[in-house]
Amino acid sequence: MNKAVIVSVARTPFAKLRGALKDLHPSIYGGLVIKEVLQRAQIAGEEVDDVIFGNCNAGGGNIARLSLLQAGLPISLPGITIDRQCGSGINSVALASDAINSGSGRILVSGGTESLTRAPYLMEPPNQGFDRVPPKFISKKPLSPEHLGDPPMGITAENLAERYNISREEQDAFALRSQLNMKRAVEQGFYKEQIVPVPITGKKGEATLFSEDEHPRPETTLEGLAQLRPVFKKDGSVTAGNASGIVDGASALVLMSEKDAEKRGLEPLARVADWAVAGVDPNIMGIGPVPAINKLLGKNGLTLDDVDLIEINEAFASQVLACDRELHLDWEKVNVNGGAIAHGHPIAATGGMLVMKLAYEMKRRGVKRGIVTACIGGGQGIALMLER
Repeated sequence: MNKAVIVSVARTPFAKLRGALKDLHPSIYGGLVIKEVLQRAQIAGEEVDDVIFGNCNAGGGNIARLSLLQAGLPISLPGITIDRQCGSGINSVALASDAINSGSGRILVSGGTESLTRAPYLMEPPNQGFDRVPPKFISKKPLSPEHLGDPPMGITAENLAERYNISREEQDAFALRSQLNMKRAVEQGFYKEQIVPVPITGKKGEATLFSEDEHPRPETTLEGLAQLRPVFKKDGSVTAGNASGIVDGASALVLMSEKDAEKRGLEPLARVADWAVAGVDPNIMGIGPVPAINKLLGKNGLTLDDVDLIEINEAFASQVLACDRELHLDWEKVNVNGGAIAHGHPIAATGGMLVMKLAYEMKRRGVKRGIVTACIGGGQGIALMLER
């Protein structure tokens, strides 16, 4: 069997809501990272078999195809957009690896692009052709049937905090850890190699380069976090400080077989070993990584003791801590360079960033095995295993 490996990665800096990327359609910077990863690996567009890109908020169209055309790639190159919500980016890597392992493709690009800033407004259609009642804006797209419960994501985080008796203090301490780990990683230059700057044209035509993540708050303190009010429930514990940031950005990765990488003289960052998905109660969707990780480990006859590093998407501090209650995580292995509470969570673009972050840290430490995992709105979890 062919073994899929990751040979090239790149991401944009993540921009805060209505920040540096506010005027750009996500296909623009989606195309930028696609072009960059191919250039880094010296791969011509004609050699690529498919582009698998995640997106949840573009409001229609096939943004994978649009992005690859924005990158200047041949019109003969196909692209497919996938939507497994927060797991989309991880899933794109998994599907690309499956295509290579099965022999249906030799070189694929995976990743995702997202603009929360430019997410289109949606309205309900009128009940009849000339309805006198003004149309209503749709404030939330359904992720599960109402009879099962379809709460806002923040409420699912509150539900987990209550179920697992996770205090506000625990959540704030975890959030501070994320910010401080990110601060150290940035100071040591760990993210520089992953990031491709985005050209920005100002209102007066001036050109600048957007090159650093906007969301991290390295000055964060426990005292400052404690002053923030709950966002989703009056007596709740989930705040803007202990939840992931709303950001815009894109990530891309090139995958090919281990044999093809060797022929091209490319050093793989990591091999995609296996992956798994699982469903959970939508009301506690944040617990999704637990069954996904357990399923993945079970398939491979492993335990968490066999895993050297873990990247778990920090949708909410309470969500990660709830997973810890079940998995009993070794915190020396988890999110060692910060997480989404610090760098933000651009939904479908997050997974690609987490995969590359894990691969780089595995290489830096010289370790064998890592897992990247995320909870998924609507009640799912996904986990993907990398090996070196």
